[in-house]
Amino acid sequence: MGTAQQLTDRMLQWSLDARYPVDIDLPVLAEVDVLVVGAGAAGVAAAVTAAEAGKSVLLVEKYGFAGGAAVAGMSATICGLYLASESGSAEQIVFGFAERFRAGLAKRGGVTEPQRYGKTWTVAHDPLMWRETADDLLTTAGVRVLYHTAVTGVLMDSQTYRGAILESNAGRTVVKAERLIDASGDAALVARAGHAYYFGDNGRIQNPTMFFRLGGVNVDRFLAEYGTDTICPPELTQKIVVARAAGRDLPRDHIWIFTSPRPNELLVNATRLSGQDGRMLNVIDPEDFTEAEILGRRQVREYAAFLASNVAGCEASFVNDTGVEVGIRQTRSIVGAEQLTDQDVASARKRDDGICRSPWPIELHEGGRPKLHWLLDDYYDVPYLSLVPQVGEHIIVAGRCFSAQHRALASARVTAQCFEYGHAAGVATVLSLDSGTAYRDLDPALIRERMIAQGSNL
Repeated sequence: MGTAQQLTDRMLQWSLDARYPVDIDLPVLAEVDVLVVGAGAAGVAAAVTAAEAGKSVLLVEKYGFAGGAAVAGMSATICGLYLASESGSAEQIVFGFAERFRAGLAKRGGVTEPQRYGKTWTVAHDPLMWRETADDLLTTAGVRVLYHTAVTGVLMDSQTYRGAILESNAGRTVVKAERLIDASGDAALVARAGHAYYFGDNGRIQNPTMFFRLGGVNVDRFLAEYGTDTICPPELTQKIVVARAAGRDLPRDHIWIFTSPRPNELLVNATRLSGQDGRMLNVIDPEDFTEAEILGRRQVREYAAFLASNVAGCEASFVNDTGVEVGIRQTRSIVGAEQLTDQDVASARKRDDGICRSPWPIELHEGGRPKLHWLLDDYYDVPYLSLVPQVGEHIIVAGRCFSAQHRALASARVTAQCFEYGHAAGVATVLSLDSGTAYRDLDPALIRERMIAQGSNL
């Protein structure tokens, strides 16, 4: 497998020196209260929350749509809403912005009822309706949205973030902001400022994957054979093992298949992507990202053909679509003012400064097979200061790049929690602006109070 040093050696060819003075000689596109970078679950929640509190908000997204990993990566489930239990019933314990968004999808017919996932539950959504739900929330809240726009640098006044350099086909411009929310998923702002981050466990991170949607399925026949648990039955795992031994490119034998809100369609999470030389792929490196995309599409065709030949109801199936990009589980994590630890998760630690509950298992995708550690009938709290970088002022992060140990992140990175990290970051930003208080000095009790008033279950 690849090592942290090998990745570092390759990345030395790419400069991250992207700090610029506030008075840089570029046209100023806007001066706003809040700049949010990244329109995934966390970014949408943060932007809407801050705008609804009366702040001027600009949201920047590299794609032409919101959604991040949930849409571009087609990880089209909202995991993390429900307790894990042996009881067999779906008990939702995460609400707030996560539930607001789920309900918005439901009004469009864009989300399923809870589906069994081992000992817990999840829901699957329609990626197109995810985009539309986000668009409506953002525009109704008055967020200024710039799609097709990338952040290439940050404006810094010593250790204080003052804005960012944006680039698009129109050229290069500057946005100045009183507060910045890094919801890029990759700690893009923090990295460009030269502030500290790390990759997983000494450089070892979780595998990316390529999701796909399978159309033309007789779903009733499929469920009658496969069962209602989205984790594949042992009989199918054994068939994959046999096919792989016969030369098929099916590296993962423990696959997950979800029913879709669309008729005659399944959502398939089956691929496992590592380099052709066996190395770990880290999609921060564009060489690795490219290799993951190419290998992912090849594996999708292999798994689709296997399902058509081996699973009832899939005989006439075809690939509807793959993700716009591979599904990214982990890249950079910030060095935070506090860190969510592996022990916090394993012991289901409750805390007075928690801004989000998580009942999701430790779902570790590395090596030969996914590893699951269940938190039965319990959950842990994610601390507020894990969203605040240890160094740097006027910035907070939201989403999977917050500060967490490797196994802890394997639980805490999922979509429902990312919505709530964004919710917390938006609330904290409003409080910071209104009081002139640094993010690190805010009272978590005030953040919790406002989140609870807005529907969060804390």
